[in-house]
Amino acid sequence: MGRLIINVGTTVNGAFEAPAPEPHGGWLVTDPDSMQAGLEMWQAADAMVLGRKTYEGLSAAWPQLANVPGFEAYAARMNGMPKYVASRSLTAPLDWNATLLEGDLAENVRRLKEDHHGNLIVPCAGELTRDLIALDLVDEFWFNVSPYLWGTGPRIFDELGPIRLQLTSTTTFPSGVVRLCYRPAPAAE
Repeated sequence: MGRLIINVGTTVNGAFEAPAPEPHGGWLVTDPDSMQAGLEMWQAADAMVLGRKTYEGLSAAWPQLANVPGFEAYAARMNGMPKYVASRSLTAPLDWNATLLEGDLAENVRRLKEDHHGNLIVPCAGELTRDLIALDLVDEFWFNVSPYLWGTGPRIFDELGPIRLQLTSTTTFPSGVVRLCYRPAPAAE
């Protein structure tokens, strides 16, 4: 059975939207080790699960990166892997090796988890992520925390109530980026 994993890049204080890379005025910090870890995560994944906005943004960007030095392997994986898109406004067929999830979100995601044996990665933290959490479909949360406090933009999961998590692993990279992996904690008895 596949595992549904929310994968989010964030600042220490939870800003997540439009993270331009650090030298370009943003907060996203990268280094060769964290980039390699990200590539390995995508190479090990079975598929992506996306909302409409994330699909539209990524499908416009990644094909353009296929021949950019240093991004070839990353782009090959991102462009080639299967994607499942939850949307109420898009119509099939979709481009970029994507399949539209039509109908009930919970049923679709449960079926995907049954059909896949590896990781189903949900990048970003928008409306789809909040819906998946509310439907209790998330198996793990992976946060790649950049060493910044960022004063603008929305924060991750502001609209959700408390959810107790259990730490499963941490990785610290030379740049100060920390990957924190959690799973939902078992219900208290």
